[in-house]
Amino acid sequence: MAKPNVISKDVLIQYAKECLVNNGIEKFTLRSVAEMAGVTQGTIYYHFRTKEQLLLAIVQNVCENSWTEISEQNEQLFLSQAIESAKSRCSYDSFFHKLFFTLVASSFNNEKIRNPLSDIVTEENSSLISNLSGLWGKSPIEGVTLETWGILINAIVDGIALQALLQKDFPVERTYQEVEQLFKAFSKLKDMGINK
Repeated sequence: MAKPNVISKDVLIQYAKECLVNNGIEKFTLRSVAEMAGVTQGTIYYHFRTKEQLLLAIVQNVCENSWTEISEQNEQLFLSQAIESAKSRCSYDSFFHKLFFTLVASSFNNEKIRNPLSDIVTEENSSLISNLSGLWGKSPIEGVTLETWGILINAIVDGIALQALLQKDFPVERTYQEVEQLFKAFSKLKDMGINK
């Protein structure tokens, strides 16, 4: 029996995530989410007019939860926690990155997807910049702003995820260990004042 229309948007997003993981993006429909949540399709349409809106809400939710969790760590743990969070979503079967890159590809011809994705990426960059500011204070390399560091780190994480999606035997553990070492080295440069 269908539940009344009192189900929240956040609860529907959780059911949508579960549906996406179980069925894959190819078989993901608003109807399948409604069935999993035990609500009518009208309830889904009340909160999300299109499948794309719901998929974007999933990406936004995952990103917000991740950055909230990372931001709650103290500055000393930020780097390790951020690396661990990125690594946890990085695999050959990563539902999050399959979804993210599918939406990116769709956005090239659809401004209704492109604009919200742009906002999500901008929010991620801002979170990185804020956390880097707390960690480093200023850039460890003169002439490279914290804004550029945020963009660069975001691009590195997405680039690693893309390679992991394409290569079944991609060395995720080793790659992220070395990325963490790279950023720790930049932090040491800043601490030693060798950035000039």
